[in-house]
Amino acid sequence: MLPIGSIVYLKEGSQKIMILNRGPVVNEKDRNVLYDYSGCQYPNGLNPNEVLYFNQENIDTILFNGYKDEDETRFEHLYNEWLNGEGKLIEKGIVSKSLG
Repeated sequence: MLPIGSIVYLKEGSQKIMILNRGPVVNEKDRNVLYDYSGCQYPNGLNPNEVLYFNQENIDTILFNGYKDEDETRFEHLYNEWLNGEGKLIEKGIVSKSLG
């Protein structure tokens, strides 16, 4: 799990993407799906109409790891517990086209 603020290239992508969120649940076609990350184009920043949702397997290159401290470590632990519990009930989102 990459920290918020990490910068990545996605597979087949040419634009740097900054991770904004981990584990977003998105309503798609009247059902909730779970992605590993949401992100925005770097250095442009967040445009609410252009949020990208993607999974770990869509990442090609990690250019920068975001800030990590004891709060981040605690979040990772709690998030993994959630993923292995309630998170299993939510379908995993599938990225169907190249992003970034």
